[in-house]
Amino acid sequence: MKWIQFIREWVAEHPLISSIFKYLLLVAIVLICIQFFRRLLRKNILDTSARYKSQKGIEIIGYIVLIILSALYFTGNIKDFTVAIGLFSAGVAFTLQELFLSIAGSLYIFIVKVYKPGDRIEINGIKGDVIDVDSIYTTMMEIGQWVNSDNYTGRIVKLSNAFVFKGPIYNYSQDFPFIWDGFDLPIRYGSDIELAKSIIIKVATNILSNFTTNSKSQWKDVVNKYYIEDAIVDPSLAMKLTDNWIEFNLRYIVDYKKRRSTRDALNDAIRKAFEATNGKIILASSTFELVKIPDLDVNVAPKHSTL
Repeated sequence: MKWIQFIREWVAEHPLISSIFKYLLLVAIVLICIQFFRRLLRKNILDTSARYKSQKGIEIIGYIVLIILSALYFTGNIKDFTVAIGLFSAGVAFTLQELFLSIAGSLYIFIVKVYKPGDRIEINGIKGDVIDVDSIYTTMMEIGQWVNSDNYTGRIVKLSNAFVFKGPIYNYSQDFPFIWDGFDLPIRYGSDIELAKSIIIKVATNILSNFTTNSKSQWKDVVNKYYIEDAIVDPSLAMKLTDNWIEFNLRYIVDYKKRRSTRDALNDAIRKAFEATNGKIILASSTFELVKIPDLDVNVAPKHSTL
């Protein structure tokens, strides 16, 4: 066939381009094999953790095989390889700089352990739980936005790994999977303040006992690892006098995934305890009390007939 003969002659005249084409074909075959085995494992492994780890293992093995095959392919052809790199390096560096930065970011995430799947983080203004980290993207289940408190929005966000070099990363779960939270309680003047203080502390101590106990040992590890002062993890109460009421601020430590449910339990228990005091403690509200209404003197003149 004439076209087969033409291809052979063209390949013989352009060995460098032919070599690059064969290498790209080899890379494509390896990548296809990686995706095939990933899908096979996804269908046959039911456990979520085992499925995720096995797919990541196949991906890493595939990349290692690709590196080995690349080294073997160019052995004895270093000159051709150097020429190819010289031709494409400038264009590739400009066109794929974000890609290279993302790959470097994935290595940085893996080596430094910035975060891992399962962590709750905030990066580039986006907060969520990390559900996957690959060589290019970090995939997150978004939290917040139009949804109040720490609830999922339902949106899955893919964020370039390059962002680890471009701004701060807030990790809610690394080293210390607890956060400090708190809320204000307005108490009306004239209430039994000492009784209110004892009720709030008692309720908080009972509900938060597990969080407090577990956080104390982990906080010691944080203090030993980092240059940081010791902190109080027991529930604490601060009082502030205002024009309208006495404001109590309850501060406590809680598991980062149970912030909303814990706050709800605290508010409900404190409300019930206050109601059981039979009016000794009354929650204040932004209402207005009219002390005295001024007297109004209204004179209505009689109408005169014009007839």
